[in-house]
Amino acid sequence: GEAYITHPLAVAGAVVEWRMDSDAIAAALLHDVLEDTGTTKHELAEKFGKEVAELVDGLSKLDKMEFASYQEAQAENFRKMLMAMARDLRVVLIKLADRQHNLQTMASMRPDKRRRIAQETLDIYAPIALRLGLNKLYREIQDLCFSLIHPNRAEVLAKAVKAARGNRG
Repeated sequence: GEAYITHPLAVAGAVVEWRMDSDAIAAALLHDVLEDTGTTKHELAEKFGKEVAELVDGLSKLDKMEFASYQEAQAENFRKMLMAMARDLRVVLIKLADRQHNLQTMASMRPDKRRRIAQETLDIYAPIALRLGLNKLYREIQDLCFSLIHPNRAEVLAKAVKAARGNRG
């Protein structure tokens, strides 16, 4: 429901926070361009450089995967993420930032779609964040996914934690 520009800016903001290079920041800003516009990889390379185009292309390839079953999707997603890591870890980091912001802004989606994306995130992306040592991101992703999968439980737990803390910080 928000202006589209908020998404690439949020993804780029996470990339900046992680102190990544200018090519990664540009790729974060442009990460959906190949999918959502008529722009080609060649045009992207001409305007922003080959490195940025390769990163954006790597992200687009991760997003285009379709599978016959959930188990196949899980295994294939994990394999492709690892292959992307072998080529350029920045692709994976930008994808994690993208997924983080997607989780933060899912309120307008159907509940079944929110749960599916949250479960996929828990199964595939959260473990990668943990293995990369991105502990803050890992915890945030887990909390967001829990609240999307089990909204009532999350609300009850949040109230219980708040009551238990009282006036303490």
